[in-house]
Amino acid sequence: MCHTLRNYKKENIIPDILTGIIIAAVSIPISMGYSQIAGLPAVYGLYGSVLPIIVFGLLSTSRQFIFGVDAAPAALVGAALVTLGVTPGTEEAMQVVPVITFFTAIWLLVFFLFKAGKLVNYISTPVMGGFISGICATIILMQIPKLYGAGAGTGELFELMEHIAATVKDANMPSIVMGVIALVILLVSRRLIPKFPMAICVMAAGAVMSCFIDMDEYGIVCLSEVSRGLPSFIVPQVDVRMLPDILTVSLSVAVVIMAETLLAENNFAQKNRYKIDDNQELLAFGAANLAAAFTGCCPINGSVSRTTMNEQYGGRTQLTGITAGVVMIVILLCGTGFIGYLPVPVLTAIVISALYSAMEFDLAARLWKVSKVEFYIFCGAFLGVLLLGTINGVLIGMILSFVAVIKKAADPPRNFLGLVPGHGEFLALEKFKHAYPIQHVVIYRFSSNLFFANIATFQKDIMDAVDEETRAVIVDASAIGSVDVTAAKTLRIMYDTLADMGIKLYITEHIGQLNVQLRKLGLGDLIENGSVRQTIERALADCGLSSPYPLVGVHNSYHDIRRKRTDTMVQELVWAFGDDAEDVIERHIQESIRSMKNGADMEQIMSGFWSQMDIQDEDEWLEHMESHIEEIVRVTGEDENKIAEHIERRRKQLYERLEKEHPEFVERYKARRTRMDERLRKHNPAAYEVVMKLREKE
Repeated sequence: MCHTLRNYKKENIIPDILTGIIIAAVSIPISMGYSQIAGLPAVYGLYGSVLPIIVFGLLSTSRQFIFGVDAAPAALVGAALVTLGVTPGTEEAMQVVPVITFFTAIWLLVFFLFKAGKLVNYISTPVMGGFISGICATIILMQIPKLYGAGAGTGELFELMEHIAATVKDANMPSIVMGVIALVILLVSRRLIPKFPMAICVMAAGAVMSCFIDMDEYGIVCLSEVSRGLPSFIVPQVDVRMLPDILTVSLSVAVVIMAETLLAENNFAQKNRYKIDDNQELLAFGAANLAAAFTGCCPINGSVSRTTMNEQYGGRTQLTGITAGVVMIVILLCGTGFIGYLPVPVLTAIVISALYSAMEFDLAARLWKVSKVEFYIFCGAFLGVLLLGTINGVLIGMILSFVAVIKKAADPPRNFLGLVPGHGEFLALEKFKHAYPIQHVVIYRFSSNLFFANIATFQKDIMDAVDEETRAVIVDASAIGSVDVTAAKTLRIMYDTLADMGIKLYITEHIGQLNVQLRKLGLGDLIENGSVRQTIERALADCGLSSPYPLVGVHNSYHDIRRKRTDTMVQELVWAFGDDAEDVIERHIQESIRSMKNGADMEQIMSGFWSQMDIQDEDEWLEHMESHIEEIVRVTGEDENKIAEHIERRRKQLYERLEKEHPEFVERYKARRTRMDERLRKHNPAAYEVVMKLREKE
């Protein structure tokens, strides 16, 4: 509750309350008009701006967004009444509309329970911008006829243009003059004095003119007077015969409210650098619509036009919306007579100016310069909303976004890598003219996840690059986070094909989670036989190459590269086999002991498992061997001390190598050695005693 009012800052009180008053005043014509579009008497639009807006303000996490009777839900409900055979404005309509609102609220609460708000995370900024601009353009076209004395239009672009064409011939010139002058004043003041509440001044000026000028004489339409008093609470009565149709209509209305409002809320939140809880917003939508249903109103929605005005005049929290609701209560109790003095052209100009400023054509201009693809996505969403309606516009934008993502992923950045003398990294051969490939090795970086749409590109690049002199292909998979079934199948084919050519395929530099996927996809043997390595250098070492490396294209050129990596001391076996690393080592130890029966010695055994083993990996392997000393003695008949001495001698060599190559990790190694000795003491006390006695002699 009251998410945006916690730790409230006193300096926000004045702008929040002042903006709330403006919002309430501007809501009068908007709410009354949309209420009539939804098939209800005009006064129900004012009712929808009382309790629902207050409930939303108490539950919402958005600092700015304003809820109320709005275009899209009103139009959907109005169209649904015609389908249901209900005449707008009748008693039957006043019974059916709250039922639609009630089930709309239920659907929104269902969306809340299933956390459907996360869907908005899949909608990109160009889609959001096109969507908001499309809604603004649609509502402006709806409002234009009111500037010249006609009623508001409904529908999409063609219906709206048809309505304008049909009504413009009867345009009232005084209405046009009044509306255009008000619009110009608002637009100019927005640029020159953006924080000044010019909308209130223009509205007050219109009301004063109505007091001294007979507007009817000039054909200028004013708002209709409404009856005084607050809304009564009702219980929506469901006609069982209409229930299937009502459920369908209410679902479509709920989807529109969720998509339109969440998109717009996120757009304002991103622009003003704060976060909202999408799922909490769905709860606020549902609760507000329940309040609307029990006061007899049509479904309510987030209002882009009123939120834009809130942003313009400096509203900081939902105190703005709550204030607007309280002001509307005051108007309904004692100010309904004032409503009849408000000229419609002036109020329409206020709405149009707010909507005009919310259109994001500046974003479209930036996208045109930066990314033509994203510009076309913006245009697709914009035209989709304008031509086909809210949901269809969003769907078109999302489809275009996903097509762009797939297209980009299908043709990702990729390079063949080599070395530049004096540089410590592998670099793209195409970008660096002084980069040279390593002899008989193809190193290839692929900057995307591998899946059905791009695996053919991956395969073709590599197969085209190998020749009869190639001995290894090393894939820099640092940007590959996942592999799908199709890609795994192709990797298997590539691995076997290259093996038949005498070429070994390595996958390197990737995160350990990718190894889990490879095992699940049936490629675990690539890990077992060492074709999956942690770094490019280790893959090269497995090929028998160590720094300095022989380069192609430069006579007798060798280049030394030693990347200092913070993860050098991460166990490669753990990285490769994950939680199964212990079991893998133990299984190979058992295989090694069995091979000793056939005369294999320790050196042969170690060289047969995970060649180019990391220092810590080999140290752990030795620790496992130590725990099996008694078993090895039984199998080989060798002296226990001799076996332990052999293991300790190898461990000493590892320590000397560590001191030379990675002195910064010596202390960490000692601490780890202490832990492993303690583990050996617990699991095999006899072996521990032998090892300790041997170390004491040294």
